[in-house]
Amino acid sequence: MLTAINQDGCLVNLVMDEPQRNDRFYCPGCQGQVRLKQGTILRPHFAHVSLKSCQYIYENESAQHLELKSTLYRWLKHEVAVEIEAVLPELGQIADLLVEERLALEVQCSSLSIQRLQERTKAYQDQGIEVLWLLGKDLWIKDKLTALQKQFLRFSQNMGFHLWELDLDKQVLRLRYLIHEDWHGQVQCLTKAFPFEKGRIMAILRQPYLSQPLLSFQGRMDQQLGRYIAQQLYYQAPKWMELQRQAYEKGENLLAQPLEYFYPQVRLPQSPIGFAQIREHLDSYYQDFSDYYQKQQSKRVQQVYSPAFYKQESQSNLGRKALL
Repeated sequence: MLTAINQDGCLVNLVMDEPQRNDRFYCPGCQGQVRLKQGTILRPHFAHVSLKSCQYIYENESAQHLELKSTLYRWLKHEVAVEIEAVLPELGQIADLLVEERLALEVQCSSLSIQRLQERTKAYQDQGIEVLWLLGKDLWIKDKLTALQKQFLRFSQNMGFHLWELDLDKQVLRLRYLIHEDWHGQVQCLTKAFPFEKGRIMAILRQPYLSQPLLSFQGRMDQQLGRYIAQQLYYQAPKWMELQRQAYEKGENLLAQPLEYFYPQVRLPQSPIGFAQIREHLDSYYQDFSDYYQKQQSKRVQQVYSPAFYKQESQSNLGRKALL
């Protein structure tokens, strides 16, 4: 914790204030006693004498979490009204950072259950507070999207599926966008990096929703995909066994199909339980994406675009049909 109430009832913020070591300190949420700790590993922070009575504390904060939270607070306070470790009794939560009482920024550095993430997100949304999760090192996208990472995904027409990462070592806020998966489950996407405390952070966080030139990239294609599929079926990988079952129902065999059968190879993320951070209906996006690539004559390369492109193509096709 970076905030506490002293014995005079004043809020002490360790990012901005120099506390008196002899003061007594209390948790702003549960009012339980906390101690000021000033060691060599973690930055100065408060810690509960006992966690038993505090309903707000879900995890012990790492050095990374404390540093990232304080960095974001310093960055934000120059341009907007922001509260660090805002106690929200009606939600039973403490927001890492609450911007203008309507946007919660949550720094997530460790894994948590999907159920807990969904509950915390819904609690914010039910109170009319938008929540944006910013991911620490252990939750960065690597080769593949985990089921938990998919629950952090957000969506916009300009940048498609995207999420935010915080890099304490490089001192950057990183946007991963146009996130796709290929048949191997490998992530393909674009990346932008923004140095800490440079530029207006709120404008940076709004980037996915701002008007901008068409975004795209050329997807990586596996010209030996058939070998990979044969291997996956040999080892009875559940995903490919199910796809083979579906193919059999149509009188087909995946092993007998040409490479073009598996086009497009770079595809949209799938989640059988939906996406906790996305409230838009994405059915039309998936359909427009599929329709566009079905119409492509050449299936040896694949250019991937933002959702706005596929939507425009679909509307143009409807317009042409109406003129016939």
